[in-house]
Amino acid sequence: MLEILTAALLLGGAAFSLISAIGVLRLPDVLIRMHASSKSGTLGAGMILAAVAVLYGTDQIVARAVAAILFLLLTVPVGAHIIGRAAYVTGTKLWPGTVMDELRADHERRECEKQEREKRERGQEEREERNP
Repeated sequence: MLEILTAALLLGGAAFSLISAIGVLRLPDVLIRMHASSKSGTLGAGMILAAVAVLYGTDQIVARAVAAILFLLLTVPVGAHIIGRAAYVTGTKLWPGTVMDELRADHERRECEKQEREKRERGQEEREERNP
């Protein structure tokens, strides 16, 4: 019975990993690719680790598999978010079919604030140079 459960978990993990790889290759822009790779890639790797834990079943292997799954669940979404945000901020073009860009207003506001802050700092430096 354990072999059947292990086989099902391995096949499911392989299927989700394949879906992740296809998504990275076929989807149109960075943000959508990040979604595919992080969601299905994490699930695929988690299922494969669960299969290893079920098959071998020792306390040490189960603990390591659970720790690795928790690590994936905690770090992959954060990493995908950071990479996606960096891609957006550096000006990577979105897919033309993108209907809504919720970050645009926030990004433009931050850029305006940054430019205003730099102007004030330059003005302060000029005043300090004129009035030592």
